[in-house]
Order: sequence, then C-alpha cells, then structure tokens
Amino acid sequence: MKPLYKLSIFLFLFVIVTSCSDDDSSGDDLTGTGMVKIEFDNSVAGDDLILGSSYTNSQNETLTIDRLNYIVSNFRLTDADGNVYTYPKDQGYFITSEETGNTEVVLVDVPAGRYTSLTFGIGVDQEKYLLGAEGQGDLLTEAESTNMMWSWQAGYKFLNFEGTFTSATVTDATDFKIHMGSHGSSLDNYKETTLSLGTEALVSDDMTPIVHLVANAGNILDGNNKILLTEQAVIMVSEEKSPKIATNTSNMFTVDHVHNGDGSSH
Repeated sequence: MKPLYKLSIFLFLFVIVTSCSDDDSSGDDLTGTGMVKIEFDNSVAGDDLILGSSYTNSQNETLTIDRLNYIVSNFRLTDADGNVYTYPKDQGYFITSEETGNTEVVLVDVPAGRYTSLTFGIGVDQEKYLLGAEGQGDLLTEAESTNMMWSWQAGYKFLNFEGTFTSATVTDATDFKIHMGSHGSSLDNYKETTLSLGTEALVSDDMTPIVHLVANAGNILDGNNKILLTEQAVIMVSEEKSPKIATNTSNMFTVDHVHNGDGSSH
C-alpha cells in the first residue's frame, strides 16, 4: 500500500504545482494594448441619481438636483507589480455630464497588464491651464459648449452642480449653484484621488475591462466638510468654501465593480 500512497501524494503535489504555475503565468497571456472603459455611475443617498428627483441631506435640507457635470483628468493605472502607466496628458481630459448621459471615459492604447488601482484628477491642473488658450485643444471648446467654463481668464468649472432646495428656514424652492474650480494660480482647487480596484482590470489585445465607479453627489455638500445652502446658495469664488467643496468632491468616488471581458457588456 505504501507505493500507492506515495504515488497519490506525488500526483496531488503535481496538480497543485501545475495549477500555481498556470496562475502565475496567466498574466503573460496579456499582450499588446487595449482599452479601459471607466463608467461614472452618479448616485445620491444610496440610489441612482435621477435629475429632478429630491433627497434630504444630513443638514435637513431637501435638494432637487437638475445638473451634475464634472471634469476628470490625468489618469494613471498601477499594475500588480507597482508599475504605473500614465495616460497621455494631451488626451486625458474628459467632461462627464449626467444631463447628456455622457458618463463614460474610454482610455485607448493602454499597455496590456493586470491593473489594481486607478488615479485621476478632478478638474484641470495648473500645468494644463498655464499652457494658455492655444494649448487647451478640444477641451476649451467642449467646456464652453457644456457650461464648464466661466471665461478663459476666470478658468474652468471643475464641477457644475445645480438645482433647487428648501430647508426649515427656506420654505420656498430656491435655486442653488455650486460652480467649483481654480481661480488663476492663487486658488488652486485641482484634486486627485486614488482608488483600489479590488478586482484586477485585465487589459490586452482582446480584453477591455469596464471599471464602474460610483460618484455620490450627496458628498459634494455633505461630505467631511458640511456646506449649508441655507447660509449660501450660490458658491463660485469662495476662498473658504470652494476648497472644502473640492475636497468633498474628490472623496465622492468609490469602486463598485470591475467587469473583465471584451468591453461589450456591463
């Protein structure tokens, strides 16, 4: 019986070693370049954001959201070995809009790999802005057409968040407008966020992952920094409140899930 027992142990160990080898080498099958799709699923109070619907925040203000647009930029992907791929800067600025349904960002020609985290900016960094109007490319035209710019001199709106609200002391529906951005180089509200993907995003010639991010719009005013619309319903250039809103906005993103495949299914 001993030879049979030893043979069984040998076969068992062979299967384990072979399985581990297959797992370790599976990353080598990812070759070439591919796309990464990033879907920004806007939400509020734990539900999908539907423009025109209302919710009540922790400050007992009831908001009806009519607009949620924001700029995302400067994407970087980090793989399982800690290598960082930086998406080309001149291609890396996108305006997402709940109004138009344009909430997907597509990164092209991404090197094959197993990516474990995603970094991106909210807004337009000083390096880009200081290139001047002639250095903005299509971003300037798109921002002007989507109400994401005050003027070239005043700069981009990184966030355009609008609607109406009521509260205990504001009983008639009142407009609110939160337009957050940098103002020249003196008030820089550009922020970045880094998110662990949880599940590896697999990129190759025939693998296009879809990364689903949830953006909680409630966090804009009701994050770590509490912003009362009852005190100020229109916030655009505020040395006190704009940086707090910028911080809240950068923290409103979480990873819901990653779908690995050919990019045709969510």
